[in-house]
Amino acid sequence: MGQMIDVPRPDGATLPAYLAEAPGATASTPAIVLVQEWWGLNGHIREVADRLAATGHTVLSPDLYRGRQTTDADEAGRLMNGLDFMDATHQDIAGCVAWLGQGGRKVGVMGFCMGGALTVAAAVHVPGLSAAVCFYGIPPKEVADPSRIRIPFQGHFAMADTWCTPAAAASLQQAMQGAGQSPEVFHYPAQHAFFNHSRPEVHDADCAAQAWSRMSAFWAKHLSA
Repeated sequence: MGQMIDVPRPDGATLPAYLAEAPGATASTPAIVLVQEWWGLNGHIREVADRLAATGHTVLSPDLYRGRQTTDADEAGRLMNGLDFMDATHQDIAGCVAWLGQGGRKVGVMGFCMGGALTVAAAVHVPGLSAAVCFYGIPPKEVADPSRIRIPFQGHFAMADTWCTPAAAASLQQAMQGAGQSPEVFHYPAQHAFFNHSRPEVHDADCAAQAWSRMSAFWAKHLSA
Protein backbone atom coordinates (compact mmCIF):
# COMPACT_ATOMS: atom_id res chain seq x y z
CA MET A 1 0.00 0.00 0.00
CA GLY A 2 1.19 3.47 -0.84
CA GLN A 3 0.59 6.83 0.79
CA MET A 4 -0.48 10.34 -0.12
CA ILE A 5 2.28 12.95 -0.18
CA ASP A 6 2.61 16.59 -1.23
CA VAL A 7 4.75 17.22 -4.32
CA PRO A 8 6.13 20.62 -5.33
CA ARG A 9 5.06 22.09 -8.65
CA PRO A 10 7.37 24.25 -10.80
CA ASP A 11 5.28 27.32 -9.87
CA GLY A 12 5.97 26.84 -6.15
CA ALA A 13 2.56 25.41 -5.24
CA THR A 14 2.11 21.80 -4.15
CA LEU A 15 -0.13 18.98 -5.32
CA PRO A 16 -1.32 15.81 -3.57
CA ALA A 17 -0.11 12.56 -5.13
CA TYR A 18 -0.22 8.86 -4.35
CA LEU A 19 3.24 7.35 -3.86
CA ALA A 20 3.78 3.60 -4.16
CA GLU A 21 7.35 2.36 -3.74
CA ALA A 22 8.98 -0.88 -4.78
CA PRO A 23 10.25 -3.13 -1.99
CA GLY A 24 13.76 -1.94 -1.15
CA ALA A 25 13.42 1.13 -3.37
CA THR A 26 16.42 3.42 -3.67
CA ALA A 27 17.17 6.69 -5.44
CA SER A 28 18.07 4.68 -8.56
CA THR A 29 14.86 2.62 -8.69
CA PRO A 30 13.15 3.30 -12.05
CA ALA A 31 10.10 5.50 -11.65
CA ILE A 32 6.74 6.01 -13.32
CA VAL A 33 4.23 8.86 -13.19
CA LEU A 34 0.78 7.25 -13.44
CA VAL A 35 -1.98 9.59 -14.64
CA GLN A 36 -5.58 8.97 -13.59
CA GLU A 37 -8.67 8.37 -15.70
CA TRP A 38 -11.50 10.90 -15.75
CA TRP A 39 -13.01 9.26 -12.65
CA GLY A 40 -10.33 10.73 -10.38
CA LEU A 41 -7.51 9.23 -8.31
CA ASN A 42 -9.66 6.29 -7.28
CA GLY A 43 -9.04 2.81 -5.93
CA HIS A 44 -8.39 1.34 -9.36
CA ILE A 45 -5.58 3.78 -10.13
CA ARG A 46 -4.05 3.24 -6.68
CA GLU A 47 -4.22 -0.49 -7.32
CA VAL A 48 -2.40 -0.10 -10.64
CA ALA A 49 0.23 2.02 -8.87
CA ASP A 50 0.70 -0.67 -6.22
CA ARG A 51 0.94 -3.34 -8.92
CA LEU A 52 3.60 -1.37 -10.79
CA ALA A 53 5.51 -0.84 -7.54
CA ALA A 54 5.50 -4.58 -6.91
CA THR A 55 7.32 -5.04 -10.23
CA GLY A 56 10.21 -2.85 -9.08
CA HIS A 57 9.15 0.74 -9.76
CA THR A 58 8.59 3.84 -7.68
CA VAL A 59 5.20 5.17 -8.81
CA LEU A 60 3.71 8.62 -8.28
CA SER A 61 0.12 9.37 -9.29
CA PRO A 62 -0.92 13.05 -9.13
CA ASP A 63 -4.40 13.83 -7.81
CA LEU A 64 -5.45 16.10 -10.65
CA TYR A 65 -8.93 16.68 -9.20
CA ARG A 66 -7.64 17.49 -5.69
CA GLY A 67 -9.63 14.83 -3.89
CA ARG A 68 -12.71 14.68 -6.09
CA GLN A 69 -13.81 11.31 -7.47
CA THR A 70 -16.94 9.99 -9.13
CA THR A 71 -18.47 6.86 -10.62
CA ASP A 72 -20.97 8.84 -12.69
CA ALA A 73 -19.97 9.37 -16.33
CA ASP A 74 -21.71 12.74 -16.62
CA GLU A 75 -19.94 14.06 -13.54
CA ALA A 76 -16.65 12.60 -14.76
CA GLY A 77 -17.13 14.46 -18.02
CA ARG A 78 -17.72 17.70 -16.14
CA LEU A 79 -14.62 17.15 -14.01
CA MET A 80 -12.49 16.41 -17.08
CA ASN A 81 -13.86 19.39 -19.00
CA GLY A 82 -13.11 21.60 -16.01
CA LEU A 83 -9.48 20.46 -15.84
CA ASP A 84 -6.83 22.81 -17.22
CA PHE A 85 -4.89 20.33 -19.36
CA MET A 86 -1.92 22.65 -19.81
CA ASP A 87 -1.63 23.29 -16.07
CA ALA A 88 -1.97 19.58 -15.37
CA THR A 89 0.81 18.89 -17.88
CA HIS A 90 3.26 21.71 -17.19
CA GLN A 91 2.74 21.89 -13.43
CA ASP A 92 1.25 18.72 -11.90
CA ILE A 93 2.85 16.08 -14.12
CA ALA A 94 6.06 18.07 -14.60
CA GLY A 95 6.30 18.45 -10.82
CA CYS A 96 5.97 14.69 -10.35
CA VAL A 97 8.60 14.00 -13.01
CA ALA A 98 11.04 16.45 -11.42
CA TRP A 99 10.43 15.05 -7.92
CA LEU A 100 10.99 11.47 -9.05
CA GLY A 101 14.05 12.39 -11.10
CA GLN A 102 15.96 14.06 -8.28
CA GLY A 103 18.28 11.07 -7.84
CA GLY A 104 19.07 10.95 -11.54
CA ARG A 105 16.96 7.86 -12.14
CA LYS A 106 14.93 7.27 -15.29
CA VAL A 107 11.30 8.35 -15.21
CA GLY A 108 8.45 7.25 -17.45
CA VAL A 109 4.86 8.43 -17.74
CA MET A 110 1.69 6.46 -18.42
CA GLY A 111 -2.05 6.89 -18.15
CA PHE A 112 -5.49 5.66 -19.14
CA CYS A 113 -8.26 7.49 -21.02
CA MET A 114 -7.90 11.13 -19.93
CA GLY A 115 -4.59 10.07 -18.42
CA GLY A 116 -3.58 8.62 -21.77
CA ALA A 117 -4.23 11.97 -23.42
CA LEU A 118 -2.17 13.69 -20.73
CA THR A 119 0.56 11.11 -21.25
CA VAL A 120 0.84 12.25 -24.86
CA ALA A 121 0.91 15.87 -23.70
CA ALA A 122 3.63 15.10 -21.17
CA ALA A 123 5.67 13.21 -23.77
CA VAL A 124 5.61 16.37 -25.90
CA HIS A 125 6.07 19.06 -23.27
CA VAL A 126 7.66 17.72 -20.06
CA PRO A 127 11.47 17.46 -19.82
CA GLY A 128 13.15 14.64 -17.95
CA LEU A 129 11.08 11.75 -19.30
CA SER A 130 12.69 8.60 -20.69
CA ALA A 131 9.58 6.89 -22.12
CA ALA A 132 5.78 7.01 -22.26
CA VAL A 133 2.93 4.48 -22.39
CA CYS A 134 -0.53 5.62 -23.45
CA PHE A 135 -3.75 3.67 -23.00
CA TYR A 136 -6.62 4.81 -25.27
CA GLY A 137 -6.29 8.57 -24.93
CA ILE A 138 -5.16 11.29 -27.37
CA PRO A 139 -5.32 15.06 -26.66
CA PRO A 140 -6.43 17.71 -29.14
CA LYS A 141 -3.58 18.68 -31.42
CA GLU A 142 -3.54 22.21 -29.99
CA VAL A 143 -2.70 20.68 -26.58
CA ALA A 144 0.04 18.40 -27.92
CA ASP A 145 1.15 17.42 -31.42
CA PRO A 146 2.26 13.77 -31.39
CA SER A 147 4.78 14.48 -34.17
CA ARG A 148 6.84 16.33 -31.55
CA ILE A 149 7.33 13.28 -29.32
CA ARG A 150 11.02 12.41 -29.13
CA ILE A 151 11.07 9.70 -26.48
CA PRO A 152 10.23 5.98 -26.80
CA PHE A 153 6.45 5.66 -26.96
CA GLN A 154 4.03 2.75 -26.66
CA GLY A 155 0.30 3.00 -27.29
CA HIS A 156 -2.58 0.62 -26.51
CA PHE A 157 -5.88 1.20 -28.29
CA ALA A 158 -9.23 -0.57 -28.56
CA MET A 159 -10.71 -1.40 -31.94
CA ALA A 160 -14.28 -0.89 -30.69
CA ASP A 161 -13.47 2.47 -29.08
CA THR A 162 -15.91 5.22 -30.05
CA TRP A 163 -14.01 7.97 -28.15
CA CYS A 164 -10.34 7.33 -28.89
CA THR A 165 -11.18 5.75 -32.24
CA PRO A 166 -9.00 3.48 -34.39
CA ALA A 167 -8.75 6.36 -36.86
CA ALA A 168 -7.43 8.67 -34.14
CA ALA A 169 -4.91 6.05 -33.06
CA ALA A 170 -3.77 5.60 -36.66
CA SER A 171 -3.38 9.36 -37.01
CA LEU A 172 -1.15 9.51 -33.93
CA GLN A 173 1.00 6.67 -35.23
CA GLN A 174 1.28 8.24 -38.68
CA ALA A 175 2.21 11.63 -37.20
CA MET A 176 5.03 10.08 -35.18
CA GLN A 177 6.28 7.95 -38.03
CA GLY A 178 6.16 10.94 -40.35
CA ALA A 179 8.50 12.72 -37.91
CA GLY A 180 10.96 9.82 -38.06
CA GLN A 181 9.88 8.13 -34.83
CA SER A 182 9.13 4.43 -34.30
CA PRO A 183 6.28 4.11 -31.79
CA GLU A 184 5.04 0.74 -30.62
CA VAL A 185 1.28 0.82 -31.22
CA PHE A 186 -1.05 -2.08 -30.43
CA HIS A 187 -4.73 -2.54 -31.24
CA TYR A 188 -7.00 -4.85 -29.26
CA PRO A 189 -10.38 -6.45 -30.13
CA ALA A 190 -11.98 -4.74 -27.16
CA GLN A 191 -13.85 -1.65 -25.96
CA HIS A 192 -12.58 1.59 -24.47
CA ALA A 193 -11.25 1.06 -20.91
CA PHE A 194 -10.67 -2.65 -21.50
CA PHE A 195 -7.85 -2.60 -18.93
CA ASN A 196 -10.10 -1.48 -16.06
CA HIS A 197 -11.33 -4.57 -14.22
CA SER A 198 -13.50 -2.42 -11.96
CA ARG A 199 -15.74 -1.88 -15.00
CA PRO A 200 -16.86 -5.44 -15.92
CA GLU A 201 -19.06 -4.15 -18.74
CA VAL A 202 -15.94 -3.24 -20.78
CA HIS A 203 -13.08 -5.13 -19.12
CA ASP A 204 -11.31 -7.73 -21.26
CA ALA A 205 -9.00 -9.87 -19.14
CA ASP A 206 -7.07 -11.37 -22.05
CA CYS A 207 -6.42 -8.03 -23.72
CA ALA A 208 -5.50 -6.46 -20.39
CA ALA A 209 -3.01 -9.22 -19.65
CA GLN A 210 -1.44 -8.90 -23.09
CA ALA A 211 -1.16 -5.12 -22.73
CA TRP A 212 0.42 -5.48 -19.28
CA SER A 213 2.99 -7.92 -20.63
CA ARG A 214 3.90 -5.62 -23.52
CA MET A 215 4.05 -2.61 -21.21
CA SER A 216 6.25 -4.43 -18.71
CA ALA A 217 8.74 -5.36 -21.44
CA PHE A 218 8.74 -1.76 -22.65
CA TRP A 219 9.49 -0.39 -19.17
CA ALA A 220 12.23 -2.96 -18.65
CA LYS A 221 13.85 -1.88 -21.91
CA HIS A 222 13.64 1.88 -21.46
CA LEU A 223 13.70 2.46 -17.69
CA SER A 224 15.79 -0.37 -16.29
CA ALA A 225 18.45 -0.69 -18.98
